[in-house]
Amino acid sequence: MMKFFVSCARIFLGIIYFFMKLCPVEDKVVMISRQANRPSLDFKLIRSHITRQNPRVRVVMLCHTLEKRLNARYIDLIKYGFHMLKQMYHIATSRVVILDTYCIVVSLLKHRRELQIIQIWHSMGSMKKFGYTTLDTEEGVPSKTAHLLHMHENYTCVLASSPAYAKDLAAGFHCDARIVKILPLPRTDLLRSPGYRKRKRAQILSEYPMLKKKRVILYCPTFRKCEDAMQTAVTRLAGALDPEKDILVLKPHPLSKITVSGPHILCGTGFSSFDMLFVADAVISDYSCIVYEAAFMGIPVYFYNFDMDKYILERGLAIDYYEEIPGPASSDPYALMDALHNQPYNMKRLKQFSDKYIRYSGHAGQDIAGYILSFFS
Repeated sequence: MMKFFVSCARIFLGIIYFFMKLCPVEDKVVMISRQANRPSLDFKLIRSHITRQNPRVRVVMLCHTLEKRLNARYIDLIKYGFHMLKQMYHIATSRVVILDTYCIVVSLLKHRRELQIIQIWHSMGSMKKFGYTTLDTEEGVPSKTAHLLHMHENYTCVLASSPAYAKDLAAGFHCDARIVKILPLPRTDLLRSPGYRKRKRAQILSEYPMLKKKRVILYCPTFRKCEDAMQTAVTRLAGALDPEKDILVLKPHPLSKITVSGPHILCGTGFSSFDMLFVADAVISDYSCIVYEAAFMGIPVYFYNFDMDKYILERGLAIDYYEEIPGPASSDPYALMDALHNQPYNMKRLKQFSDKYIRYSGHAGQDIAGYILSFFS
């Protein structure tokens, strides 16, 4: 039934798209995301750099989530269907398409040969497997669905932050490694900007003055479809803190429902995980790629891997975990806190980790915009 539905939809959309492709191509870049309903920081930065380098190029951003995907409410599916038509028009009339996640119409339809489709993805490294490397796992999608929807097809370029990350990206997207280009995401510039750091810190501390006199521990766990074990683990981690010295800032995935409360816990701030890096004294994660950004900033990183064996079975990791990670790891929150409070941190190893996974030129946003604009004559 699903195969029949997708085949009919592909034919129907293909006919509409054929006529859309007869429209004149504009000097336009369209950026498409299902990550959120608002443009990401990377999208905004890329737009800013494009406009600065070539004001005549128009940038269109189309950001629309579809929670629960095919299991969403009928009204949400209908709305997303109309949004797909809007995507198709702008893809048909643009020279370059920028994606930070999977886009149905990009993968399903046949495009103009000269159209450039650039996948920038939304993470800085390759801690865990994704895409085609997770097919038929508990946390992945069925292989039949992936092939039916032509998942991650038609990309002309995939951006990676380092050659160390390139092979994993190519495997996840099931693409030729030769189309992977080393260009870190533009938000990398902000991580090294003293002015941005100062402004963001002042903004956060103004709203949360309790962070000023405490050791700020930013906890960013990876999203799991089943969160029962994670809720227990978060509660145990909160109990291992030193309430006199520590404050735990919990920043779960946007789809996560986990929570924890207490006088030395800050949960659900209006700032993103990226923002909170600018006030963090230490970062705790498990398999989240935020550890690459933290390492790039020189923030000590710790790994609370309370369900590692289960996670490897249900999804899998892209790196040799204990060989690669730059900081202490434990499934015991008390052992982890003892390391954080009482043991010297190996900053040299942290820098080696950062240097390996982020190849930074000093002007990442400018580089990406320059590459995009190279397709405009």
